[in-house]
Amino acid sequence: MYLAKKTTTEKIEALFVKSKVREYIKSKDCNTASAVLDGALLNGIITKMLDKAIARAVANGRKTVKERDL
Repeated sequence: MYLAKKTTTEKIEALFVKSKVREYIKSKDCNTASAVLDGALLNGIITKMLDKAIARAVANGRKTVKERDL
């Protein structure tokens, strides 16, 4: 399983649109800490979810990840 890990010399490319995450949180009348958008935690959560969906698709003999795999 691949988890996004942030090192001191390497910046992880986000798998999400930071402005959209910030906008969504703001729409719920909350503020966003910079660590939410710049940290590896959210990226890791997304990556873990996608890895599980990929594994499910492959286990079912498919190369296409479908909504039901999520």
